[in-house]
Amino acid sequence: MTDLTKLPVTVITGFLGSGKTTLIRHLMQNPGGKRLAVIVNEFGDVGVDGDILKSCAIPECPAENILELANGCICCTVADDFIPTIEALMALSPRPEHILIETSGLALPKPLLKAFDWPDIRSRITVDGVIALADAEAIAAGRFAPNIDAVEAQRAADDSLDHETPLSEVFEDQIACADLILLTKPDLAGADGIEKAKEIIKAESPRPLPVVEVAEGVVDPRIILGLEAAAEDDIDARPSHHDAPHDHDHEDFDSIVVELNEVQHPEVLARRIEQLAKEQNILRVKGYAAVQDKPMRLLVQAVGSRVRTQFDRPWSSQEPRAGRLVVIGEHDNINRTAIEATLME
Repeated sequence: MTDLTKLPVTVITGFLGSGKTTLIRHLMQNPGGKRLAVIVNEFGDVGVDGDILKSCAIPECPAENILELANGCICCTVADDFIPTIEALMALSPRPEHILIETSGLALPKPLLKAFDWPDIRSRITVDGVIALADAEAIAAGRFAPNIDAVEAQRAADDSLDHETPLSEVFEDQIACADLILLTKPDLAGADGIEKAKEIIKAESPRPLPVVEVAEGVVDPRIILGLEAAAEDDIDARPSHHDAPHDHDHEDFDSIVVELNEVQHPEVLARRIEQLAKEQNILRVKGYAAVQDKPMRLLVQAVGSRVRTQFDRPWSSQEPRAGRLVVIGEHDNINRTAIEATLME
């Protein structure tokens, strides 16, 4: 790479729990001969995804090439966080050959693309492509594609249906900005669900997009890296619900961090998280737990009532054996007292 060559950046976006971190882990371990760097933007104060990625760093993507932005949505903190982070990565020696950006599940990709027009980096950085991950099972269930005809029919009876839900707007903006869609968790959706999800994505996309099925983040890096889309020069072809100035904020969402003492049984914790999803409409839970008499740390990842746990690594002698969970939900559903009561009962 010469100094005159723009450094390619891939923006990886997708709804909560769609598999972004799993995909990046796979790319880190299969970089296609490229020296990678990663920026992780999380919603909440616990750097769960960044910690996961650093734990599987390799020479082609060492831990110092993995940086976290946890001070808010990356598309809302461009000047304060994003630009300095990009410049820090470009100053590394050896210099990365490709940067991966994992946005938070709530981020809109278009404002981030506009950041690449920032004078200090435009001549040195190009957006190689925007990759949107979409949970096949969730889409097939219609969670992010409201029935417009039904909404119209109910408007007279319920004024609150005069706009789409925040979740659907986030989903549609991510699809509209993408160069490639990865349809994740196809095994959970089944053949019929996959076809239905593809139909919904096609209907929501403003232009034809390739859709690739991906299980457990396993995909040929040649499909992801090297698209040469120069997406920063193609912004007008990527419509957004939030193109109006100052239209994007995250007041519809909120998160809290819950500190946990040691738990006796992982399955009991999983049932409590399922209860949160069903009774309080919590969208996402992620973090760690300590299990009594177990030397390994328990990684917790939940999307709605679908909970996955696994022991990921031994506890370090320098860290307390205590759990920390980030709980994310729509603003009106975040009740700290009720959430802590459910998780700790």
